Amino acid sequence: MTELNAEVRAEPKAVVKAENVLRIEGLKVAYGGIQAVKGIDLEVNQGELVTLIGANGAGKTTTLKAITGTLPNCKVEGSLHYMGEAIKGSRSFDLVKQNLAMVPEGRGVFTRMSIHENLLMGAYIRDDKAGVDADIEKWFGVFPRLKERAAQMAGTLSGGEQQMLAMARALMSHPKLLLLDEPSMGLSPIMVEKIFEVIRTVSAQGITILLVEQNAKLALEAAHRGYVMDSGLVTMSGHAKDMLNDPKVKAAYLGEG
Repeated sequence: MTELNAEVRAEPKAVVKAENVLRIEGLKVAYGGIQAVKGIDLEVNQGELVTLIGANGAGKTTTLKAITGTLPNCKVEGSLHYMGEAIKGSRSFDLVKQNLAMVPEGRGVFTRMSIHENLLMGAYIRDDKAGVDADIEKWFGVFPRLKERAAQMAGTLSGGEQQMLAMARALMSHPKLLLLDEPSMGLSPIMVEKIFEVIRTVSAQGITILLVEQNAKLALEAAHRGYVMDSGLVTMSGHAKDMLNDPKVKAAYLGEG
């Protein structure tokens, strides 16, 4: 993946087009008497890489699950719009058909299927075999480790390799919005760097991304804009570069100050 380094180390390019892909207004999520998300506003525009950072239990993953309709029984209030359409209450498999894909925390690969079979599962909504084959080769170019192990069972891969596979599988659906939930969790520092190289590469191809991540420094370095979530509330938002230099962010999330 060294051939990507020159590109991915550059600062994120400014997004010129501002077409709204995701808009969240007043989102509240309650499990019984526990209010996990307390009325947040958030938006992601076409071509942006937006990150949502915060400590464990802040409500970040719950927010992603509210978007994708994968929450257990709970009360969801507020509005969720994707590509201008209301999606609150939509089923997750219907959202995939609308080109909204998510890489969940924990990766969720099909462990008893090969890498190649996992990628085919990512394209199950498509019927263009030639296009699917071309995309497999395309993402093998971005994830060379996967190409080397194409026939290997996914369950035998390392954590980092499974993360790469989960991302490549999601990208096979041609997402207009890609949601990434804690892609660096449980990985070695070297593998974390490689995963973020790939995230930057995918973003550079114009794919819109909402990234939930505990590694605030790497997330903000890769992103165009960021949101800080704390105890179910968005407490700060702005341009990622500005947030990297903000004393409060440095003290709370970057281990500085």
